[in-house]
Amino acid sequence: MPTAGEKRAALRRAFASGELVVAPGVFDMISAKIADAMGFQSLYMTGYGISASYLGLPDAGFATLTDMAACVRRIAEGTETPLIADADTGYGGALNVHHTMRSYEAAGAAGLQIEDQEFPKKCGHTLGRRVIPLEDMVTKIQVAADSRSDPNMMIVARTDARTTHGLDEALRRAEAFEKAGADILFVESPESEDEMERIGQSTDLPLLANIVEGGRTPVLPAERLREIGYRIAIYPATGFLAVGAALTSVYGTLKKTGSSRDTKTPLFDFQAFNRMIGFQQVWDFDEKWGVTEQDPANKAAE
Repeated sequence: MPTAGEKRAALRRAFASGELVVAPGVFDMISAKIADAMGFQSLYMTGYGISASYLGLPDAGFATLTDMAACVRRIAEGTETPLIADADTGYGGALNVHHTMRSYEAAGAAGLQIEDQEFPKKCGHTLGRRVIPLEDMVTKIQVAADSRSDPNMMIVARTDARTTHGLDEALRRAEAFEKAGADILFVESPESEDEMERIGQSTDLPLLANIVEGGRTPVLPAERLREIGYRIAIYPATGFLAVGAALTSVYGTLKKTGSSRDTKTPLFDFQAFNRMIGFQQVWDFDEKWGVTEQDPANKAAE
């Protein structure tokens, strides 16, 4: 398993390559383990997904720093892929951002995302978002940069100004975030490909595209995103939307028929799932130390 420092260095190299970094959204250890095995250059821990899966609540500021940092640690320790983690507003003012950066870095994150919303925040593809004064967000970014102990720890600075204040204000804020020390700029929820092109022309800093199926931003092909200036595309909702659809289907079949025999949804192979989640290490340990119990079926056959 690579160290946190090695993961951060690997993520820096991925951005330096000029390729589009595609980061699937992970929201629990099952989604993280599956994505980790696929060779992505980064994973993205989605605040929406964590709030929904861990708390069963909407992404409206209910998850605390304690909740989120604990999830960062579990996912980072259980995967080899560099993890960028949503940190909402930094969970308060400048002092809170200092503590958030220290907590996320200690938990093993390779990058941290903070946004300029007022608290309590809301999902970036919903209405009713309000932003804090620009100077306050600039201070938060400066504090985050000063608080990291590893210079490879990346700061993703997000503005939610587009929906309420327009694209010009969002770009003005993004420019200020760049000067404050952000490593990646995230202009949330542009509403057309033309707007995305304009964002791409506004800076040489790596840009993040937040692709939410059914959200406010067009879902563009990877090559088009790279062409217009984006260097990372996160897909925070794709995983949990797929899981939601699959569970609705299989649980619906169970309710209707009382059996899983007629389900039309593909199921993960049980033995492969055992290995993916780590049972092979348990079996190897048991064999090494002689604690494996004999299968009753084999015993009966003797």
